[in-house]
Amino acid sequence: MLALVGSGEYLPPMEAVDRELIARLGQPPRVVCLPTAAGEEGPQRIDYWSRLGVEYFTRLGAQVQALPVIDRVSANDPALAEAASKANFVYLSGGNPFYLQRTLADSRVWEAITACLERGGLLAGCSAGAMVLGERILGLPGGRPGFNFLPEAVIMPHFDEIPGLLGSAARLLSTAKLTILGIEGNTALVKDGGQYEVLGSGGVTVWNKAGKIRYTKGPLPDWGRD
Repeated sequence: MLALVGSGEYLPPMEAVDRELIARLGQPPRVVCLPTAAGEEGPQRIDYWSRLGVEYFTRLGAQVQALPVIDRVSANDPALAEAASKANFVYLSGGNPFYLQRTLADSRVWEAITACLERGGLLAGCSAGAMVLGERILGLPGGRPGFNFLPEAVIMPHFDEIPGLLGSAARLLSTAKLTILGIEGNTALVKDGGQYEVLGSGGVTVWNKAGKIRYTKGPLPDWGRD
């Protein structure tokens, strides 16, 4: 199960969504928050995201810890990987998606995260954390490879907040066979097996060469890549 969040991680408007995700786990939530995407922003920002995540999920009744996975050394730390392996709900908060992907790729912690998914756990990502889960990461010419949990898809968070990204998306669509999944603030696109669903107060826009369609809360029809 994946949850791709447009914006609003660890804030009150997302509580209903995260309570629903916790309920779908079917077991007591063991949450690990990773501030990795903010790893270049300095100790204060790393501490901010870590504390916010712990306070938020504690309020939701979860067992939670934030792991200081902030660079390649910490991403390969056996103790941090062991801690991540005990989670059934991993949350990637925002920051720099390219740094996040480079830091986690082929690391011990990433192996622990993928093992969590294989056991039926949940991986959630907000903003940069959502962007890395598609086939490509939007933001540089031609994009960059993501973790490809959604083949032929590019994740665009803050879809209702950052109109400047629309030009980059249009250029990418004109040169590649890709679908843009535009996720608005305080909204999650949830992938559970082969099913997609919109949760939260906003919408998700599916945008490819066939056109552009916005969906709000409820099941998302197959977005028809061919």
